[in-house]
Amino acid sequence: MELCERYGIPHSQFLGGDGRWSDLDRAKALAWAEWQRSVCPECHTRLEEWDRERGGDPHAYVTDTLRCPGCELIEQERDHVPQDRSGYGVKIQLLPREQYEPRP
Repeated sequence: MELCERYGIPHSQFLGGDGRWSDLDRAKALAWAEWQRSVCPECHTRLEEWDRERGGDPHAYVTDTLRCPGCELIEQERDHVPQDRSGYGVKIQLLPREQYEPRP
């Protein structure tokens, strides 16, 4: 359903259908939208996954540490951005080395 949402197509078309929205396609799209609203934007879990009364488990997930070299590099670079360039909206991006062209 995530791909269907991204491309704006009915699920039946994704499965090889003719692309017309059926009642079932609409029901699936509405259910997907409702499910998406229930997902925490930060941790991507849903409250009922943690709640025993709703079939969940308070220990449904465990934490794990993941080191992302790209994020680490961005954080390191953020420390080196000159104050005159560190205002609102300044983004640090990762570029493949072969595409990088230093600014004059």
